[in-house]
Amino acid sequence: MVRPARMKRASRAVFVDAATCGQGVFARRRFRAGETIAEVEGTVIADPDYWSAYCIDLDEGTVLEPAAPFRFLNHSCQPNGELVDYTGFCEQAGELRHVIRLRALEAIRPGEEITIDYAWSAESAIPCMCGADACRGWVVDPEELADVGELAHQQQN
Repeated sequence: MVRPARMKRASRAVFVDAATCGQGVFARRRFRAGETIAEVEGTVIADPDYWSAYCIDLDEGTVLEPAAPFRFLNHSCQPNGELVDYTGFCEQAGELRHVIRLRALEAIRPGEEITIDYAWSAESAIPCMCGADACRGWVVDPEELADVGELAHQQQN
């Protein structure tokens, strides 16, 4: 469930606007490299068959369905942000909690789109349109890039 207080803090840090690919998340202020931009709120779903265009894999069979504004984070092969999963036991709630934070990989200026590397598996790869100088051509984990060509070849035969 989205907590309004957290959303208010996030909305002071970022905003959603039109981007090269649909909508994107943009910085309202400057962020230093390594700085936490915000905590990503949403619903944790423990279902290995669950899928949506926005869900973020946490661990085997568990995903985070992010709430706005972070459901609109776009992919880049040269991202300026990353998602960091701080998983730990919450004594107050008596359960394991995933706290996902968006962290700046480099300095981000006000008005700049914040992007992450989706690093999808080769089986889920789609053509990339990020436009980065070092674009891999596919939205895929860099370690599985060679597998994308092999899968495409197998599908053609």
